[in-house]
This record gives sequence, structure tokens and C-alpha cells, in this order.
Amino acid sequence: MPALLYDTGALVAAERRHPLIWRLHDRANAARIAPVVLVVVLVQAWRGGPQHNLSRLLRGCRIMPDDEISGRAAGRACAAAGTSDVVDALVVVTATQLAAPVVTSDPDDLTHLAVSLGATLALHAL
Repeated sequence: MPALLYDTGALVAAERRHPLIWRLHDRANAARIAPVVLVVVLVQAWRGGPQHNLSRLLRGCRIMPDDEISGRAAGRACAAAGTSDVVDALVVVTATQLAAPVVTSDPDDLTHLAVSLGATLALHAL
């Protein structure tokens, strides 16, 4: 696994001490993989301090900013899927670009977006 991407549900699960996210995270870090967290995903999950578990998870992650190219691609994904969830669309677009599996609590919505783009995603459902 060259990369791993967390969606908002993964960050919320980490804060709630869900054992699966921590097993995946520890395995990735042991393999010297820093899972990717998009800034918009962090915005959606962060509610101010203290969020000790989430903060601990983020120390082992790579925070990735969004850019115009990703924004336009996510907008096209929303149009193709008939949805307005730009965060999920950015996750799908980025996962496709990185060929990275996504750790998610929302596999149905991500799959719908991916299918609308003609893409296939590997998902780790929480």
C-alpha cells in the first residue's frame, strides 16, 4: 500500500478510539506510510481542543492542501454524481489520483461518487 487516505469518518473514529482505525494507522506508520488527510477533511472533523486522540493520529499523517485542479475535479464529480458533498468528492478525486485506499465510515457515498467518474476505489469501511 503506497498511500492511505482518511475521510472525516476515519478522523471521528480515531477520536472515539475505534480499534480498527488505530490498527490500520499503526500498520501504516510501521510500514513508513503517513496516511493522507485533506485539509477540508480536517476542517470537517476538528471541533477545537482538546481532541487528544485525533491530535495523536494527525501526528502520524501527512496533511494535504487542496488546489484548483482538485477543486475543479471535485466539482465535476459532484455534478456527475448528483451530489453536493464537496468533501467526499475531494476525497474520491484525491484517492483516485494517488491510487490510495480510503478509510471511511461512508463507503456507499464514496462508491457512488467513484462510479459516477468511472473509477474504482479500495475502501476500508469502519
